[in-house]
Amino acid sequence: MNSQSCSLFDSPQEIEKKPATPKIEASWLKVLQDEFQKPYFQELKEFLVQEIKSGKKIFPPPSQIFSAFDFCPFDNVKVVILGQDPYHGTGQAHGLCFSVNKQVPIPPSLQNIYKEIHDDLGLPIPSHGNLESWARQGVLLLNTTLTVQKSNPMSHAGKGWEEFTDRVIQEISDRKEGVVFLLWGRHAQTKGQNIDRNKHSVLTAPHPSPFSVHSGFFGCKHFSQTNEILKKLEKNPINWEI
Repeated sequence: MNSQSCSLFDSPQEIEKKPATPKIEASWLKVLQDEFQKPYFQELKEFLVQEIKSGKKIFPPPSQIFSAFDFCPFDNVKVVILGQDPYHGTGQAHGLCFSVNKQVPIPPSLQNIYKEIHDDLGLPIPSHGNLESWARQGVLLLNTTLTVQKSNPMSHAGKGWEEFTDRVIQEISDRKEGVVFLLWGRHAQTKGQNIDRNKHSVLTAPHPSPFSVHSGFFGCKHFSQTNEILKKLEKNPINWEI
């Protein structure tokens, strides 16, 4: 990782200072520099400052808010998986969509993702839910909203993160070629509606949630399809084994 920190704030003292630019991986900083100066992002930071100062617990921890970018520099992005909201339970979220820290139980949606990978590629079901190995291979695991209040799902929706992640997707679409976007569920598909299909591959399926997984996520074979697309583009396929 090329940044010393991926936090909105370098330390508790920085909460008072509200630095102009968050620390984020160097290639992403180059792409997104002007976004951090926009009024909506300044308002977002002020909202987070007030949440923290009021004693509310925010997930993921500030040092991991931009982990998706830190583990997957802009130049390395080959695949994008879009999530929605970070996990809101203690110890779960660490900045990568669908991923959880090793010491906590695997959430139901990720269990279903693992089942599909097993059926698609014959890989063993992992014993933990940490997806950092995917990110290091060029899979950007991007949530629409990058923070959440403990035990309060969607509590940071509509505060500015959606505009920021829209810009992230647009920059990938505009500046890169041959990226595979995996859009699971209506929310992700709406979020990705402006991706340039002439330059990129977009695979869609229902969300892997237990509520929708049987309506088409199981059997979608997105993981083998992704690797076939990457191979045709003469890119290294993803090792989906955890």
